[in-house]
Amino acid sequence: MSDVILETDGLSRTFGALVAVDGVTLSFRRGQVHAIIGPNGAGKTTLINLLSGELPPSAGTIKLRGRDITRAKADEVSLLGVGRSFQKTNIFQSFTCFENCWLGAQSRLPTSMRFFRPASVYREVEARARRAIELCGLTHRCDTPAGAMSYGEQRQLEIGMMLATEPELLLLDEPLAGMGSEEAVQVVELLKRLAADHTLILIEHDMDAVFAVADLLTVMVNGRVLETGTVEQIRASKAVREAYLGDEEGGGH
Repeated sequence: MSDVILETDGLSRTFGALVAVDGVTLSFRRGQVHAIIGPNGAGKTTLINLLSGELPPSAGTIKLRGRDITRAKADEVSLLGVGRSFQKTNIFQSFTCFENCWLGAQSRLPTSMRFFRPASVYREVEARARRAIELCGLTHRCDTPAGAMSYGEQRQLEIGMMLATEPELLLLDEPLAGMGSEEAVQVVELLKRLAADHTLILIEHDMDAVFAVADLLTVMVNGRVLETGTVEQIRASKAVREAYLGDEEGGGH
C-alpha cells in the first residue's frame, strides 16, 4: 500500500480573473502532520476547500488513496474518511457537548438509517461520540451546553465532532485562531495526540505551534507552492524567510 493518502496534480481554482490556487502539485503521506503556511491571500483556505469538496477545482486532479475525487462533493469526501474543521466554530450552541458529537457520529450512517435504526446502531453511534469526546479532552464537559463552554473548548468540541465521524485524514483550518496562550497550549497537545493515529493537513498562523507539531511544511505565496520541506529546511530557506517567515517574527499574518 502506498504511503501517500492524498495527492494533487496541477490543482487550480479561479474566481473570475483572480487565480486563488495556481497549479498546486502536492503529496500528503499517511501518519504525517503537513502544515500549509503563507501570508494572507496565499490560497491556503481555498486549497483546503478544494481538498474537502467544498469547492470544485477549475483545473487539475485530487486523488484520495489513489481514487480520483476531483469532482466529489463535500459529503461524499466526508464519507470517504476525510474530516474538516473551519476557521470559525461550527457547532450547535444550545446542544450539549455530547449531543454535538452524537450528531457528528450519526452523520456517517447511511441516509436510510438516520431515522429508523436498530438499537445496536444507536449504541455504536453513542460509543463513537463518547470516544471522540474523550480523545478531544472534554469528558468533564460531556453534559455542558456548547454555548456555556469557553472559546478554546468550543474549538476542541468542533474537532471532537469531526473525530466522531471516524476520519483517517483531518483538514484543520486555523484551529488556534482567536485563542489565548493557555487555550492554545491545550489544542497543540490535542493535535499531538491526534497525530499518533491520523494524518493531519493543517493551516495555522501560529508558527510556534506549527513548528511544534508539523513533520512537513508547504509554503504558499500568491496561490502557488513556494517550497515544501521539514521544519529545519523551511527555517533555513532564504526564499521562505523573505516571502513569509520574516514577517511572522514580528507577529503578523
